Amino acid sequence: MLACVWLRIRIMVKSLNLILLSFVGLAVSQDLSLDAVKNAFNAASIPSDLFINFNPTALLEVTFPQPACKPITLHAGIQLPRNATAGPPTFGVIGAVGNGPFVIATVDPDALTPQDPNEAQIRHFLGPNFFIDPSSDHDNVQHLVNNTPAISQFLQPSPPAGSDPHRYIFLMFNQPTNFNSQTLVTPTTSIELFNISAFAAATGLGDPIAGTFMLVGPDPTTA
Repeated sequence: MLACVWLRIRIMVKSLNLILLSFVGLAVSQDLSLDAVKNAFNAASIPSDLFINFNPTALLEVTFPQPACKPITLHAGIQLPRNATAGPPTFGVIGAVGNGPFVIATVDPDALTPQDPNEAQIRHFLGPNFFIDPSSDHDNVQHLVNNTPAISQFLQPSPPAGSDPHRYIFLMFNQPTNFNSQTLVTPTTSIELFNISAFAAATGLGDPIAGTFMLVGPDPTTA
């Protein structure tokens, strides 16, 4: 329990959020406002750096399981220690989005470092065929389920030693009818030098309908 308390304290300090902690609950708040998420994306220069239009119509909930603690649900701009991001995360959505299918992508635009992103974007996850779980509706969160393999399995953040924290951006798209036949990105395609906006345009994904992001720095032992 003390390890969980310390993890939450580190998260709260890193994110500079004044969130009330209870010794038992220790929940990290998810996104609750579309305007707040959009403002956080703009403040972090995400739309301009990814060349995307970001006008979300729903809230994407991204939750990381923890081995001995309660799961951590992101809010836009939260900074997590790397050891809290092993994942894979689970996904949910708040808002009227239909039943699916949806595509979820995760990219790092800051590799190798934010000052020299010569390997960006790194594709940390690309998964199609997400649907609303009809049995789920907890606190207005509709959980997303997927019974097909991801194109790119979730890759844990690993910023190099000495780097400033990287932005890890989760985006949710409506999935077009012919998406599963696309061959631009396959499980064997390099995850480096990915371009989410070009990929979305080429495959008909359009603009994201929801998103959130986190900051992750190097492990303290390597920083």
